[in-house]
Amino acid sequence: MTYLLNRRAFVAASAAVAVGAHARPAPDDAADDWARARGIAARVRVPRFPRRQFDIRAYGATPGGTLCTQGFADAIAACAAAGGGRVLVPAGRWLTGAIRLESRVELHLDAGATILFSTDPAQYPIVATRFEGVELMNYAPLIYASDAQDVAVTGRGTIDGQGAAWWSWSGGKHYGWREGLPSQRPARDRLFAMAEAGVPVAERRFGAGGYIRPNLLQFQRCRGVLIEGVTLRDSPCWNVHPVLSRDVTMRGVTVTGLGPNNDGCDPESVDGMVIERCIFDTGDDCIAIKSGRNADGRRIAVPSRDILIRGCTMKAGHGGVVIGSEVSGGVEHVFAEDCTMSSPDLWYALRFKTNAVRGGRIAHVRARNITVGQVGRAALTCDFNYEEGANGRFVPELDDVVVERLTVRNTGRVIDCQGLPQAPVGRLTLRDCRFDGVREPSIVQRITALTLDRVLVNGRPVSSL
Repeated sequence: MTYLLNRRAFVAASAAVAVGAHARPAPDDAADDWARARGIAARVRVPRFPRRQFDIRAYGATPGGTLCTQGFADAIAACAAAGGGRVLVPAGRWLTGAIRLESRVELHLDAGATILFSTDPAQYPIVATRFEGVELMNYAPLIYASDAQDVAVTGRGTIDGQGAAWWSWSGGKHYGWREGLPSQRPARDRLFAMAEAGVPVAERRFGAGGYIRPNLLQFQRCRGVLIEGVTLRDSPCWNVHPVLSRDVTMRGVTVTGLGPNNDGCDPESVDGMVIERCIFDTGDDCIAIKSGRNADGRRIAVPSRDILIRGCTMKAGHGGVVIGSEVSGGVEHVFAEDCTMSSPDLWYALRFKTNAVRGGRIAHVRARNITVGQVGRAALTCDFNYEEGANGRFVPELDDVVVERLTVRNTGRVIDCQGLPQAPVGRLTLRDCRFDGVREPSIVQRITALTLDRVLVNGRPVSSL
């Protein structure tokens, strides 16, 4: 292990110690790491919609306990046929099955409006979707768009997935599963085996009897996506899941739900996304950036890149800003700034996770001005031993990570960093950081270059961890 304690030594040594696949040129914007972040904010296009309005009540939707699936579908169809506009959901509780958005359609929830999703799986038709980074045919996400341009979900209302009715399918006893009840675990194993065997996606058909839970919002191969202002509650699985999409904006959204795999936002193979002023209180990672799992991720081979996270609040969750673990297609150029994180139920502030089955290259990550009150396990973790660990043939990479002005009031450890014998973690820099209330020594195993520049631990400057 090499500890590099000043910038001059770091620059000189990084070229010398980089080995094999870990050797990479410095990014073009090395002189100003955050120039690229400003470029992301400037280039991600927020969709605009014609000033036409389609009230779901005019298409047969009624509030209360009546199923409004057809009313939503007819209003969306009319809006799309007219060339686009706003589908209005007025105040009230609107029960529905799956909602599918079309190009140039904004689904807008007035204050006091709640879209309440049915707990009947039959209300969710089989569509081409993704589950944990693998393509399949399964229950439609509760709100879904595929191959669309300019789509949005906006307003001051609430989208309630009634996830507690689905959570036992995870097979977790904590969520109500007991022996003899349905579980997604056999189908999940079968799906992953199909992907490794190269079974065509059209033949990976699940749905009834498979018990694989759908996500709340999924935008697949879309360009120009906006999620703004709404409150998302109790998703069956992941909450916001853009896949193979471009120009995605998520702002002012509150995500709550402490169920299994209740990630707040999972950009997967996304090119250009801004996540800002959002609040996450989740049962899994708050934001988790991904790019496909194992053979499927390598087959599709589309990285997530150019993602900017700013001004967000993270409460409960496994990690605040996370990359992984489904990163077989790679992740690059991720920026996080001006975020606040704190909860006794938040495990890590910044989390990187992969292994030798996932593989994938994660590179050029910047974080600054992150304020953490309480975090349970470690402020930062780089975990190549996640799940299968070293038991695979695809070398994971993590390189060129710079964290500046990370302030932590209370944490188990500063760092838990575990590379593999065949794949050490690359360059990691902590600059102008302060960690108080540290209870355990850091775990630092197999890292190429750890730079500590003006770092305080429990009030004392440190030169190593």
